[in-house]
Amino acid sequence: MAAPSLLNWRRVSSFTGPVPRARHGHRAVAIRELMIIFGGGNEGIADELHVYNTVTNQWFLPAVRGDIPPGCAAHGFVCDGTRILVFGGMVEYGRYSNELYELQASRWLWKKVKPYPPSSGLPPCPRLGHSFSLYGNKCYLFGGLANESEDSNNNVPRYLNDFYELELQHGSGVVGWSIPVTKGIVPSPRESHTAVIYCRRDSGSPKMYVFGGMCGARLDDLWQLDLETMSWSKPETKGTVPLPRSLHTASVIGNKMYIFGGWVPHKGENIETSPHDCEWRCTSSFSYLNLDTAEWTTLVSDSQEDKKNSRPRPRAGHCAVAIGTRLYFWSGRDGYKKALNSQVCCKDLWYLDTEKPPAPSQVQLIKATTNSFHVKWDEVPTVEGYLLQLNTDLPYQAVSSDSSATPNMQGVRMDPHRQGSNSIIPNSISDTMNSAKSEHTAMKGTSLKNKPEPKASTDSNATLHSSLATNASNHNSCVVDMLRKNEGPHTSANIGVLSSCLDLRTVIPETSVSSTVSNAQTMVTQQTIKTESSSTNGAVVKDETSLTTFSTKSEVDETCALPATKISRVEAHAAVMPFSKETPSNPMTTMKAGERQWCDVGIFKNNTALVSQFYLLPKGKQSISKIGNADVPDYSLLKKQDLVPGTGYRFRVAAINGCGIGPFSKISEFKTCIPGFPGAPSAVRISKNVEGIHLSWEPPTSPSGNILEYSAYLAIRTAQIQDNPSQLVFMRIYCGLKTSCIVTAGQLANAHIDYTSRPAIVFRISAKNEKGYGPATQVRWLQGNNKKAPLN
Repeated sequence: MAAPSLLNWRRVSSFTGPVPRARHGHRAVAIRELMIIFGGGNEGIADELHVYNTVTNQWFLPAVRGDIPPGCAAHGFVCDGTRILVFGGMVEYGRYSNELYELQASRWLWKKVKPYPPSSGLPPCPRLGHSFSLYGNKCYLFGGLANESEDSNNNVPRYLNDFYELELQHGSGVVGWSIPVTKGIVPSPRESHTAVIYCRRDSGSPKMYVFGGMCGARLDDLWQLDLETMSWSKPETKGTVPLPRSLHTASVIGNKMYIFGGWVPHKGENIETSPHDCEWRCTSSFSYLNLDTAEWTTLVSDSQEDKKNSRPRPRAGHCAVAIGTRLYFWSGRDGYKKALNSQVCCKDLWYLDTEKPPAPSQVQLIKATTNSFHVKWDEVPTVEGYLLQLNTDLPYQAVSSDSSATPNMQGVRMDPHRQGSNSIIPNSISDTMNSAKSEHTAMKGTSLKNKPEPKASTDSNATLHSSLATNASNHNSCVVDMLRKNEGPHTSANIGVLSSCLDLRTVIPETSVSSTVSNAQTMVTQQTIKTESSSTNGAVVKDETSLTTFSTKSEVDETCALPATKISRVEAHAAVMPFSKETPSNPMTTMKAGERQWCDVGIFKNNTALVSQFYLLPKGKQSISKIGNADVPDYSLLKKQDLVPGTGYRFRVAAINGCGIGPFSKISEFKTCIPGFPGAPSAVRISKNVEGIHLSWEPPTSPSGNILEYSAYLAIRTAQIQDNPSQLVFMRIYCGLKTSCIVTAGQLANAHIDYTSRPAIVFRISAKNEKGYGPATQVRWLQGNNKKAPLN
């Protein structure tokens, strides 16, 4: 964590949509990138549900339905997946609730639920200011404030320290309350405290930590409950304990519990001599407790004054939400008096990055041309930009430093508050989160780096490999075009199409390797909503008369991003292919990638970049500017170099947030193209017929001459695949000029069912012109979740 002086608070100012009125006593939870706020009070108790999208900086009011609960304040509010539970709270002055409501956020549907009472004892009484914490399939209720009087206008407060367990049903609904038998000394009664649950990764049982609260006077004690043994204890802590407080927030990120704000004693007050009579005030102090070492660390002390408005002003009754490693704070009340009529509510929204962002996924190729790459990587939540770098074995030669000639730069200066440009009010949470099953096209890019394999084909017309060997002068020359959306007719067989461009042609050898090395590029694009991304694991290629082996070692790394983008990385070792004399002789060095200077492509706001140039960084002469706590060059002072055709470039990317630049991704390597070869076939469609299935496609959008023939391949079952499921074996099922073919039931009976994601049969289709075969389009035909024959 950064030192207190380096905390980089950000106030969000450029948001859109209906902003909720300022309030206190509200609660908030996070579902992915969404902050969901309910309840609270300010000139009446609020009953609306407000949602803030931290990616698009947009507020919206979802159209909720069902058993909509009354407005409440100081209630329990927890999130389990995409359902939210609300318990208790103040529904009007002096009248508290013990009702339980469930919100299915995927449909914005409210439902009042009635849990069974405990087998012995009474259910929880109406209350406010309690803690309500979720772990696994159980919620834990502790403490709060009850009203002993039946007259809501005659409030007789009773502080509580009772403890309940609420068992949840999977997905929706609850089972009932129970009263666990606990050991040890129970914490004193209190309300407006905080409780979080934390479990160490390496060992140990989950533990609930209760801090502070109010019981006539504010408290600063810390309690721990072991949820397996149900034993209470007071852990011994190191460091400076925060001042006694209530109405603060506690949030867990990693192994740290962050405490912010609340009501604390007035400066100079002796709370030990007059705890009930002293004055209290709001604070903006900020501390964390390391839950592994039990050590407190003060990040912003109570004595530090903020004269520049560079961090949230003092407040209590606010809400805090952790999204990734970023903390968001919204609203709350400000003031020095306890009297309600003197409170002023804050209207501001702030966030703070608590640590540097993790490394993004490897850079993936979307499209390659002779002098540019269109690349992409998985989004990292809550970041302000990405630093993309490359390195190459070619000597660096600077070109014009005219900053106007930088189409790849998407803005070095970023608006940290505006991370998305599309502001569309969603109808449901699934629309908002752009989940992997939403109606969005997802993309997966894959690069292959191929190494020698001694096997070769004996029939030059029979296999894809022989085509590659015959046309060894291809040198990765095709422009890999992004495929248009392909969606085959959906039938009872659950047909879905996943198309990919697969370039298996030879490229320039690296002289640092003693033997000939063949490199290839692959681009995979998810095309239909019923298809999940899959890795393109290199292949064994076979047809009716001969077999050629592509011995493949693959590494797949899949993650889900926002919006729904899955990217995988595959490295393959393919068969040896001789090189033509037409191979360009670019000057290469034997220097390893790690020994070459990494050059900046630029800083990009989004997770995609068009790369045609890069910046040269003279050693010791960089002009440094700041983005957050990150030192970055002043690109306007640097020289640039263009990309060169037929050349290999290594890429890596790092994310940037308020704490600085995070670690770099693993390295990816791509080569620019040489013109002349056809693009990949597109618009692939699959439909059933009496003979089997009808497979059709459109010619390449970039044929680069006349198309001489097409080849279609089917992944088939072999003992080799059973031993190594990551290696596919392909049999050629068609070769000709037509843009369609019939795949017979007999051929489909031998099809391999690929389970890398959802079960599917895999096809590949490629086009050939005068120079040779271009990249192949890969199609995944979804088969449902069973292992029946494809046409059953």
